[in-house]
Amino acid sequence: MSARTLSRILLLVQAAAALLIGWGLLRWTGAAPWQAASGGLGCVALARLLVNLNNFALAAYFGSPTPAAFRLGPRARLRLLAGEFRESMLTTSWRMPRALAQMRIHADGTQVPVLLLHGYGCNSGYWAHLVPLLDAARISHASVDLAPIGGDIDGYAAQVQRGVEQLCAATGAPQVAIVAHSMGGLVARAWMRAHGSARVARLITLGTPHHGTALARFGLGTNTVQMRCSGPGCGSDWLQALAAGESAAMRERITSIYTHHDNIVSPQTSSVLPGARNIAFGGIGHVGLGTNPRVLAEVLRELAELERLPT
Repeated sequence: MSARTLSRILLLVQAAAALLIGWGLLRWTGAAPWQAASGGLGCVALARLLVNLNNFALAAYFGSPTPAAFRLGPRARLRLLAGEFRESMLTTSWRMPRALAQMRIHADGTQVPVLLLHGYGCNSGYWAHLVPLLDAARISHASVDLAPIGGDIDGYAAQVQRGVEQLCAATGAPQVAIVAHSMGGLVARAWMRAHGSARVARLITLGTPHHGTALARFGLGTNTVQMRCSGPGCGSDWLQALAAGESAAMRERITSIYTHHDNIVSPQTSSVLPGARNIAFGGIGHVGLGTNPRVLAEVLRELAELERLPT
């Protein structure tokens, strides 16, 4: 099952729950129709909020110490919670159900084309904020919808290879840059292990659990087992084998962007990859890394540094 189909099913389940609650309020409390509708929708939104808050609580419990420069006051923490809840709702309830993998070629573009890889349980709808910025900069790009949702991370390498080949063929470029969120960063590294790094000008990861995340133990699928972490700096056997197969030259092609307030990657310093360029942010959640203007500006700066090689 694709993430697009699953997100549509979950959206229908939430709508059914809201209707059922609204019907109960109409029948048993005598509420006005608008009150019943508001009550049904409010209950579903509250359930989603509680899930979001639970992720933050778990991430804090298993988290790494927050450096003094990134510590938040009460207002900033509320903005973080509200922003991450908003982006989670928009991504899963609006962008993902409508998204399809796509390719856009700018014939007059001079920069390295970009391949976009999403994270666990997501799809190309995650890139709704970055895609318009790439178009404005005349950067050709393509996205890949990784499937199945709970598959083996190594198994996604063939899909990435097809995406790279198609993007290179369409643009005439010998290399691509990869921008990957969360698990997508591990997928890109697994693809590089299988196919080499000659076609990669730069790999930019956003909130990728390079050393695993404690919250993966609550997920389903082979990929969540591969992403597990039992303590600070302690990744799964798969993650350790992945790291052991990488050279210093390969690591130099990677930029890891992460947030000290990640509510899915915990410990948050799991995103720090030795030998790579590591860029830290604060006050941003896991989903928010793909929509935050400061993060996206940094991604565009990284892409602007790349010099497109001749065909």
